[in-house]
Formats: sequence, structure tokens, C-alpha cells
Amino acid sequence: MPAKDIFHDCVKHALIKDGWTITHDPLRIRLARGKNLFVDLGAERLLAAEKGTEKIAIEVKSFTRPSDMKDLQEAVGQFVVYTHLLRRYYPEYKLFLAVSENTCKTVFEEEAGQTLIEDGIIQLFSFDPNQEVIVRWLP
Repeated sequence: MPAKDIFHDCVKHALIKDGWTITHDPLRIRLARGKNLFVDLGAERLLAAEKGTEKIAIEVKSFTRPSDMKDLQEAVGQFVVYTHLLRRYYPEYKLFLAVSENTCKTVFEEEAGQTLIEDGIIQLFSFDPNQEVIVRWLP
């Protein structure tokens, strides 16, 4: 079992406050030959208008290294791998990257991060680690 990100519980609480039910902590992707990958969280919520559920998987990243770009490269690589494996094993889940609002401003409002969002490479949401609330969802 992998170590939890420093913001793991904060994001979990923020999702619950936002109306999500945590279904997996972590969400295990079982691969052939006994290999496993773990996405930090799985969650769902009722969609009243559609009378169904929306399911998401969340990878939490703290961006604590000295280089934001190195953190971004690692996060995107992991995000791409998880996206494709979720499509195969859990196609009902949509993957999101969870980052603090500060990281969202310093990394994802800059050119490299903005390009990844605009080109549909990643979807993310930001959260306030002090209030444990979701600040905004980005496509």
C-alpha cells in the first residue's frame, strides 16, 4: 500500500463536504500478473436529474519539491497511466488531480499547466487545505 499524500485526509473531507461519498480509499487497479496500482480515492454522488451516479477517482498531489515542473511532470505521467488503466478496468470513473488552490495558481495558471488543462490532458480540482473545502473544478 503506497504512502498517503500530506493532503489526503484534507481532500477526503473536502469531497465529503461537497456531497461526495468516498467509496474507495484507495481505489485499487489490479493488473495482470499480480501487479497493483493505487489511485488515492474513489468517490461517487447521486445525480438527481439523471437518476444515476457520477463516479470519480482522485489522485492527490502536494507539489512540495523545490521544482514545480518536476512535480508536474511526475503528476502528469501518473495521471496519464491511471487514466488509461481506469478506462480499461473502471470505465465508469473519471480521474481528477487534486491540488491545493495555491498550487493551482502557481502551476496550473502558468503556461505548462494551462496547456495541459486546455488540451484535455488532465482534469483537476483545487482545495483549501485550511478550510478543507473544494475551491474550484477545472475541466
